[in-house]
Amino acid sequence: MRFETPDKAAADQARHLGDVISPISGGRVPRHVAIIMDGNGRWATQRGLPRAAGHRAGTENIRRVIERFSDHGVEYLTVYAFSTENWSRPRPEVNAIIRLLDRFLRRELENLDQNNIRLRHFGHIEPLPGWLQERVENAIAQTADNTGLGLNICFSYGGRDDLVTAVKRLVEDGIPASEIDESVISERLYSAGLPDPDLVIRTGGDMRVSNFLLWQCAYSELYFTDSYWPDFGREDIDIALAEYGRRKRRFGGLGDESK
Repeated sequence: MRFETPDKAAADQARHLGDVISPISGGRVPRHVAIIMDGNGRWATQRGLPRAAGHRAGTENIRRVIERFSDHGVEYLTVYAFSTENWSRPRPEVNAIIRLLDRFLRRELENLDQNNIRLRHFGHIEPLPGWLQERVENAIAQTADNTGLGLNICFSYGGRDDLVTAVKRLVEDGIPASEIDESVISERLYSAGLPDPDLVIRTGGDMRVSNFLLWQCAYSELYFTDSYWPDFGREDIDIALAEYGRRKRRFGGLGDESK
């Protein structure tokens, strides 16, 4: 693989925005990418397969996606695996997805650890079976000291619930109203200590955020693709990152237009 040297203008812009320079493209890429992994069921239906087969294919795609984003220098990757609303799906489908989380951890944990990837879980762990809670907690503990890409798995997660949970923590901590600001709330979200996502990608063709990281993605760039999650590969990632590099981020200001 040939690595390109970024030009000074791109490097200066990346530093200004808090981005990084991709060693692959030499372009500006986000520090933190968040993905709504949608379209597994439709991918399976198109192939005459049960929906569970689509979820299995989607789980197997996660490793490839992690590797490509890591190659580009992305520092944090947050994936939306299962929402608080998904518990209302048919029980056989829910059980199949729970088994896939277990399968992913059993198959990929050693590989993640060896590649210096740190694993975190966003969401409520309590609804999961006890044995799976233990597996998740052990995986988090095993990778806690790793310093490479941070992989955050949102399982039994909802953006509104994230905020409600943060408010409850504020009350429990006895924080007076006069001391509550954005930083105090951010410190009590599941994503505490991490930069907000610079780029949110949704696969599967729908154009909505579906209760995903509602607080954190206030100024995220949004990118939608018709590709179903099991088909979302290296070329799709490169295209999404190239599109991000062309965006002008103003964060409510005028940016370069003020000059």
